[in-house]
Amino acid sequence: MIKTNLAVLMAERGLKISDVYEATGISKTTLMAISDNTGKGIQYETMDKLCDFFNITPE
Repeated sequence: MIKTNLAVLMAERGLKISDVYEATGISKTTLMAISDNTGKGIQYETMDKLCDFFNITPE
């Protein structure tokens, strides 16, 4: 299973789901699922937006 570190990235930067939503346009529901690692998958466009926002690469 692939797990995300979205919750960690947000905590390190003092961000909330609403902050990421406003900056990326990714729905809050999607961000919550990714953050909690409860989603069934992630679209490449969503991953690309998150990587750009956090200035990271998917590794």
